Amino acid sequence: MLTSIYLQVLLFIYVFFTAFFLLAVYKDNNSIIDIAWGLGYVLAANFALYITDNFNPRTILITLVVSIWGLRLAYHIMKRNWGKGEDYRYKKWRDDWDNFYLKSYIRIFLLQATLLFIIASPIIKVINSSYQSFKITDFIGLAVWGIGFFFEATADKQLQDFKKKTAAEKDGHVMKEGVWKYSRHPNYFGETLIWWGVYIITLSVSGGWKFIYSPILITLLLLFVSGVPLLEKRYADDEEYQEYAEKTNKFFPWFPKK
Repeated sequence: MLTSIYLQVLLFIYVFFTAFFLLAVYKDNNSIIDIAWGLGYVLAANFALYITDNFNPRTILITLVVSIWGLRLAYHIMKRNWGKGEDYRYKKWRDDWDNFYLKSYIRIFLLQATLLFIIASPIIKVINSSYQSFKITDFIGLAVWGIGFFFEATADKQLQDFKKKTAAEKDGHVMKEGVWKYSRHPNYFGETLIWWGVYIITLSVSGGWKFIYSPILITLLLLFVSGVPLLEKRYADDEEYQEYAEKTNKFFPWFPKK
């Protein structure tokens, strides 16, 4: 019998990502996993709330902020990728890997499902905890989450609008305005703040401090593995981007150098 809420949520996430894998096979496009990433958190949080039936102000708050973030991200990626085919990263793996479907299921879908579960574990902790009145950490966490959400959503919208402009309307082909003036990766900076905000909310429940590995993991992934490094490598030989990089902080927003 599945008595642990963590085990139930983990199995639920694996089923969800397996369904997306089957859809990816049918569509011949592994890029759709990018949509599953944000959506997976939404479903995991709401599933945890459903099976615990632990509705209270804090569990509703944590589920709400995760759902707002995840639904916006999933919609943004779906809209951005619609009709464009498979992303270059997945195309390369499709060409390079033997036993492609097995490896893609394990290395892409199950790996991301596992990472999602680890990162989402503070959410499960909050949802599975008894309620006490709101604490200062709830409000600080919500504020940090809000700043992160602003950066990520604003960066995505500004970049999307920039790509729609004609060449004559653009100042080059690299986005350098708005929040992108202060950070080369403001969307990733925003996402890390979102998860630090979630963690700070988790500090409001007993034992919540133990889940600090969650925001550390997502920060390390974005800074050193799947986020910033991939884009920096992609534009390593781009002269305009390198000029932009000399003036603009890589991650933390700050005023550009003269």
